[in-house]
Amino acid sequence: MHTRKVSATLSLFAAGFLCAGPLAAQEPQGPQSDPPAVVAPKPAPAPQAGSGETILVPAGTRLGVILENGISTRSAKPGDSVYLRTNFPITENNRIVIPIGSYIRGEILESKRPGRVKGKGELRMKLNTLIFPNGYTVNLNAAPRSADTGGKETMDSEGKVSSGGGKGVDTPTIVRTTAETTGVGTAIGAISGGSKGAGIGAGVGLLTGIAAIMFTRGPDAQIPRGSTLDLVLEHSVALDSNQIQFSNLGQPVPVAPLPTRP
Repeated sequence: MHTRKVSATLSLFAAGFLCAGPLAAQEPQGPQSDPPAVVAPKPAPAPQAGSGETILVPAGTRLGVILENGISTRSAKPGDSVYLRTNFPITENNRIVIPIGSYIRGEILESKRPGRVKGKGELRMKLNTLIFPNGYTVNLNAAPRSADTGGKETMDSEGKVSSGGGKGVDTPTIVRTTAETTGVGTAIGAISGGSKGAGIGAGVGLLTGIAAIMFTRGPDAQIPRGSTLDLVLEHSVALDSNQIQFSNLGQPVPVAPLPTRP
């Protein structure tokens, strides 16, 4: 009986030793003072064509454009269309989002001819549609901030274009026109009625010269075809990445020389 108890005790001790062995093997050796390494998350990839993401071109973005049709306060009226094309690419996150040669359509909001004797021609426009070379079309809300017209036109902070000079006829022109018409009147009067006729003719010539000046308008505001303008987005523009070819720079726009202007 005693021998059986000893054998059973030895068997239990051996079984416990065998079970403890694998557990001891799984325990880490030595103190664990360093925390496990943290794996940094991968940066989000830039949107690719076909990803379906929305790309925002922020408000305040500037677009360089070329005017396709000339504008003048002589003939322009509110509602007339304005056509332009971009001549510089726009990028976001190192991707081309608006290529060169994209079309922009706008309209004339205000057109005012200069007054007689004094005044300036003035016009305002807004740009409201952007058409990509592949036909993708989005709403645009942009206004011009500067224009190279080849003349004396100026543009204020609200995009209103004004003709150069505040007077329709300058002083030398007034003097020259009055002198010419007075001289002609004097000569005609002298031929027909002597000295008395000369005085009457001079008066008629003077009135004719003044009338000619009074009916002469100031210079019209003009933006010739081929003028370069700088547009500013008033609001952000949302673009569908499925419609954007991020590596397409676009086609350069041929620049026509501006006409010679006085």
